[in-house]
Amino acid sequence: MADWMWEGRTRTGEARKGVMDAETEEEVQQRLRQQNIIPDKIQKKAKGFTISLPGMGGSVKSQELVIFVRQFATMIDAGLPLVQCLDILASQEENKYFQKILYEVKQNVEGGSTFADALRKYPKVFDTLFVNLIAAGEIGGILDTILNRLASYIERNVKIVRQVKGAMTYPIAILVICVLITSGLLKWVVPTFASMFQDMGGDMPALTAYVIKTSEWFQEYFLYVFGIIVALLIIFIKTIRTEKGRRAFDKILLKSPLIGNVLRKSAVAKFTRTFGTMISSGVPILDGLDIVAKAAGNYVIQDAILYARTKVSEGSNLAPPLEETGVFPGMVMQMIAVGESTGAMDVMLQKIADFYEEEAELAIASMTKMMEPLMMVFIGGIAGTIVISMYLPIFSMAGNVQT
Repeated sequence: MADWMWEGRTRTGEARKGVMDAETEEEVQQRLRQQNIIPDKIQKKAKGFTISLPGMGGSVKSQELVIFVRQFATMIDAGLPLVQCLDILASQEENKYFQKILYEVKQNVEGGSTFADALRKYPKVFDTLFVNLIAAGEIGGILDTILNRLASYIERNVKIVRQVKGAMTYPIAILVICVLITSGLLKWVVPTFASMFQDMGGDMPALTAYVIKTSEWFQEYFLYVFGIIVALLIIFIKTIRTEKGRRAFDKILLKSPLIGNVLRKSAVAKFTRTFGTMISSGVPILDGLDIVAKAAGNYVIQDAILYARTKVSEGSNLAPPLEETGVFPGMVMQMIAVGESTGAMDVMLQKIADFYEEEAELAIASMTKMMEPLMMVFIGGIAGTIVISMYLPIFSMAGNVQT
């Protein structure tokens, strides 16, 4: 595909120009004639030389996308033409990166592209799910309805993602604080006490001697310990960026005792919400399953959905193959089966999503309450052991003096 700049005239002689996405010049001419435009000039748009620097790229926040979709739906419902809606929304957009994209989408639509095809050029902003739902809305003539569904979906999805990230960030942050506190005690506090005890002479309690030896070892090999930690982090990051490593990591996460329950319920909520939105918007089941699998964010969930898609393409219902994977809870399978038998699967999927979103919120709250005392005990135990070991010789000396 290439971008073609064109100029032409309508049957009434009105001048028009724009940019069209097509493979050949002949295709551009054909599409213009279909729009009753007589082409005068068609030229392939030259690709400019650009330099991409880290941190210089733009981005579109989820909230900005939601506001755009909501306003767009209102304008379409009010009967405004698509191009005019894009022009108005682009002109009032404060995010310059997003504004530029909206103007380019508008130009492509003016050039003859469908709205979905114009959005498809910007996968970092409009993902596959977004584009396919827009395409379904254009075909079915229910674009305003689809846009409202998209806005609701994005808002709910952002809420779940934020909660899961918060649940996973908390223990990591506590662990980092614990490491920093322990390192500070071993590097600066313990050596001060050790020097004082050496000046006093006498035998030290076994716990104190052990902590002092640990401190000496830590100071001697501090750079090596730091290097090993950094190396392990780099290896871990590189490993999970590979498909094999990510699959193993996703499997471990889902089986972990605390976070696994949260991730599983969140995954069920996301799958049912996304799939239900696509089904109710008129997207074919096989296409919907393919898109939902790619948007799962977890290879275990993705493989389960793709397996079910294969079975459905062979003539099976959806519930049995999903149950075979052992990934989704039994209640989900039963409700999907009821939805298939009654012909109201989209409604049933939305009900499942509502239920599991609440379950995920409760699981996150419960996990956080459980982890707070556990992490405090963990940090207090390590720091307390070091502090007590430093005071044991002092208590011992005080007892000898009294004796």
